[in-house]
Amino acid sequence: MAKQCKYSCDTAAETLEWIKAIADFIKPFSFLINAHVVNFFKDRLWEAVDEDWLQCLSNESVESLLLIPSGIVQDHWPTSLKEFILTLKSLVYPREQADLKKVFANFQPTSLNSVLAQGMNLKKKHEVEVLSAIVSSVVSAVRADAVIDVGAGQGYLAQVLAFEHQLSVVAIDACSHHGKVTNARAERIKKHYMAQMRKFGSGNQRLNVPQTITCNIMSLETLKSLTTMSSHKGDVEQPKLIEQDLELGLAGRGSSLVLAGLHACGDLSVTMLKTLLECEEVRAVISIGCCYNLLSEEGFANARIQYGFPMSCGVKSVNLSLGKSSRDLACQSAERWKSLGKDAGLHNFELHAFRAAFQMVLHKYFPEVGTSPSIGRQGKALRRKQQRKIIESELQAEESSYSDLPQMACNMDEACSVTHSGESEAGNTSGVRSDVDALFTKMSLHTGSTCERTTSTDKYSLFEKFCQSGLCRLGLKPSDDINFHGIWKEVEPYVSLIGIYWSLRAAFGPLLETLILLDRLLFLQEQGDVLESVMLPIFDPAISPRNVAIIAKKPDAGISSHHSSR
Repeated sequence: MAKQCKYSCDTAAETLEWIKAIADFIKPFSFLINAHVVNFFKDRLWEAVDEDWLQCLSNESVESLLLIPSGIVQDHWPTSLKEFILTLKSLVYPREQADLKKVFANFQPTSLNSVLAQGMNLKKKHEVEVLSAIVSSVVSAVRADAVIDVGAGQGYLAQVLAFEHQLSVVAIDACSHHGKVTNARAERIKKHYMAQMRKFGSGNQRLNVPQTITCNIMSLETLKSLTTMSSHKGDVEQPKLIEQDLELGLAGRGSSLVLAGLHACGDLSVTMLKTLLECEEVRAVISIGCCYNLLSEEGFANARIQYGFPMSCGVKSVNLSLGKSSRDLACQSAERWKSLGKDAGLHNFELHAFRAAFQMVLHKYFPEVGTSPSIGRQGKALRRKQQRKIIESELQAEESSYSDLPQMACNMDEACSVTHSGESEAGNTSGVRSDVDALFTKMSLHTGSTCERTTSTDKYSLFEKFCQSGLCRLGLKPSDDINFHGIWKEVEPYVSLIGIYWSLRAAFGPLLETLILLDRLLFLQEQGDVLESVMLPIFDPAISPRNVAIIAKKPDAGISSHHSSR
């Protein structure tokens, strides 16, 4: 019963119509989009949600909640809830991977060999294989001399473009360490290719090795300066890290360039598109954006000339603003929600509950701290430290006895040690994750009644440690006057609602991303015949959810533009 997207973005008029439809849809739900979920309990945010929706979804499985951002509904849900989710889904730009061979001339993706793919995970390998083939096709179409890889990171894309596609490449990144890693990695790859060339009797050929520039691209002028540098074949003997004072200018004129950015963060993707307009040397841009939370926005404490949103005159005319909460929400991926699974979903909901309850502690006992301070990721570190202790206990006892779960130390020193443990958020693919999930199901928010009482006690214990860790991160020391138990008992009846609230709210993520991307496309379309532009999903969304590319070129370069809508 899913509604198909009925909108198109082939022309500026059609794109603006789509944008207006999104703006009209989201206005009544500003209370949900702009909410600070850390204030879920303090401000009783669930009371703004339709009671029928809450009652219905309270009886749903975690798996069903995780599918809401993907636009999947159940037949027995209230009609208004189904209409909300399906209408929202119909306004989202579709993410099914495009048939790239129909769009790009001579599109020939190749599977990377083990040398080039070293260090890449499955997601990065897929992205680099696809994007490098697209960049190669565009370079050929616009007859460019070189590629600038903007926000190059460790140089994966740049090196594949240089060694595999034999293109001249300049890799730009703000981190000097990334530049050094890129050069060291390029040296190893070069040795492999040189050995292959000697083996097959082609040792006199020259290899393209990416140049690297360390530069923090904070403005359009900076990137414009970089595009004036002369492009030349990389010297196989001396690839160098070039750190230059851009105020002195970079010599060289007349080169024809393509800018490529694989998940260039925040305003960097916007700057790339503007550079295409303002730099004669730049013939085309391939941009896959991310980190919309880092976008600058007009009217939100930004004293600057250039903004990341809105870009287009059309969006400005609609008088639509997003705000930080909306830009944060645009980073939510329906594919990632769908792939979480029951246990990971439960754990995430519980951490949100802990953080919102911790906000009650701050509000009551530390009002001077402010509204919603960042306490980092120590909540997840705390959970994973507890998970490891559970696994060790289970393995030693060779039985699953929830009543014997080890408790974490209660003193402040150990609470602080959690905050400095170096745990990261990304590790959801480790070999022990399935075991962790299976064991930690006992501590989920939706546990069975047989161990409900014990589970409640243990969740309070985790909440207390979460609070200790959070206070430590903020430089605050808890006193004996803080009634952690009283606050937990106050919020406990509503803890299960936070997963419902977050699932409904996360459904807006793909829609807000669609709005941001359509704004960028419309900006390009508003330039008239000066540019040809296309927006299409280039990656498999199951592997790389942030998969929509905006590709623009100056005329007469042979890129098909009728795939901008699906």
